Amino acid sequence: MHLIAAAQMVSTADKAHNLDVATRLVRQAASLGAHLVGLPENFSWMGPEPERPSAAEALDGPTLSRMAELARGTKTTLLAGSILEEGAPGGRLYNTSVLFGPDGARLAVYRKMHLFDVEVGDGATYQESAAVAPGTEVVAADTVVGRLGMSVCYDLRFPELYRRLSKDGATLLAVPAAFTMMTGKDHWEVLLRARAIENQAYVLAPAQGGRHSAQRLTYGHAMVVDPWGLVTARASEGEGLAIAPVDPELQARIRRNLPCLAHRRLD
Repeated sequence: MHLIAAAQMVSTADKAHNLDVATRLVRQAASLGAHLVGLPENFSWMGPEPERPSAAEALDGPTLSRMAELARGTKTTLLAGSILEEGAPGGRLYNTSVLFGPDGARLAVYRKMHLFDVEVGDGATYQESAAVAPGTEVVAADTVVGRLGMSVCYDLRFPELYRRLSKDGATLLAVPAAFTMMTGKDHWEVLLRARAIENQAYVLAPAQGGRHSAQRLTYGHAMVVDPWGLVTARASEGEGLAIAPVDPELQARIRRNLPCLAHRRLD
């Protein structure tokens, strides 16, 4: 069995501080025996909307270069939850999640497909597509703990994405997120457990959890969910880690005894 860890942060507009926190949490998780560690969405920067373009970087920029080195130094598989990536069409950005192997090599890059353009009742209107372009590729990659299917935050509400990932062999689904307090308190755990149950997969859900600014409050509760839909580890609010084992034998037994994946009618 391997341990996996979902990190929880309260990122702000102070990128240097955010990266220091991310580094500390990854090292802490590695010291506790985690083989795969996930950071949340926007782990390196959560600041005012008008400043988004100035926070963007390239894939080989300083933030992800530091994460590659961190993965190599801790000998962990590291999911850099998401950063703002420059270079999308029309002068926009991508919300991009990057997976690094324990040697620091880049294993996969996923650009968030579903953008958060909503009014959730917390007094704010979210229009992610004003600055961010949607990705177009479904991405999964092999890791030491199994085949990992990638997604980001709002993607969680679109089960067809995870059906495609499980069809592509994913046994672990990653959902780095920054769920709002309004949506998170009612939907976060329900949706994560549903995705786990539907796909008989482990779910790794790193999260932002706390007060980022006067206008932005996130729900937190980073967690790990097993293929039966049980929450096996959970953070509360503020910085922290949710660490739990991945048991391939348990997953195989669930899939064998309740073979719903084999019963799918995808046509």
